[in-house]
Amino acid sequence: MVQNNNAGISPAAVESIAGLSAGAVSTLVVHPLDIVKTRMQLQQRNVPPAERPSMWGLVRSMTNHHNPLAALYRGLTPNLIGNASSWASFFFFKARVERALKFWRGRDRPTATDYLISPAVAGAVTTVLTNPIWVIKTRMLSSDKGAEGAYPSTAAGFRAILRSEGVRGFYRGLGVSLIGVSHGAVQFAVYEPAKRMYVASRDDPDAPIRTEATMLISGGAKLVAGAVTYPYQVLRSRLQNYQSEERFGQGFRGVVRKTWREEGVRGFYRGLVPGVIRVMPATWVTFLVYENVKFYLPQWLA
Repeated sequence: MVQNNNAGISPAAVESIAGLSAGAVSTLVVHPLDIVKTRMQLQQRNVPPAERPSMWGLVRSMTNHHNPLAALYRGLTPNLIGNASSWASFFFFKARVERALKFWRGRDRPTATDYLISPAVAGAVTTVLTNPIWVIKTRMLSSDKGAEGAYPSTAAGFRAILRSEGVRGFYRGLGVSLIGVSHGAVQFAVYEPAKRMYVASRDDPDAPIRTEATMLISGGAKLVAGAVTYPYQVLRSRLQNYQSEERFGQGFRGVVRKTWREEGVRGFYRGLVPGVIRVMPATWVTFLVYENVKFYLPQWLA
């Protein structure tokens, strides 16, 4: 594994800063695709086809908007805050859990179980802390700014939810989001051992990881995780959206039953194509920024 002298800054802090940087940069790059994915996830089969725009139809509607940049980056603030804080929190707690597991087990090399436990715990804590941001983000991305009932800003969304739904409104979809922790656990259970094997195979294990290696390893890990956990993203989006009970069913079980009854298996994979298109650039940017900041930050601070 690549080692680096942390020059007075703790490993957990390095991980957190690297994660925050990665989340911020990747969000700025792929936010428009996130809008398309979210809106496709919220489509229902019983809506007339004429009212159900395709992926490219959604893209055209935003680019033909009188202010295309504003349309393409609608809801950027909560998405930016959410992704940056989520990755910062995730890598911080992941590093802490890994350190605790090393101490508890009395060994430096993580086991296969450790690769699952540390991201699962970190993901669960991060999900609870950031769920309110994702509720606002989902609702803002699901509609244009001028649409009826749409939140004009993040602050307005916060006030509207607190006023009409109370604190519980900020935790809509939390249960299904916690199920989604399995995505991160699977992703890092693939990524970390693969990265360790790659580093061990090089002549200089302390050199920075090559760009193409980071892209290949992170992309492969993301595809494996995404293949088995995508349906939870659809369910989470529907649980967190405006008037979710009227449109999609009451509670987690209600949404699952209604989606299955009205749309079948395909309903659980709505938005998959833009999701896949989005996920690879986002993953590559996230891990390239993360690995480089993690490697070079201690040198910059030395």
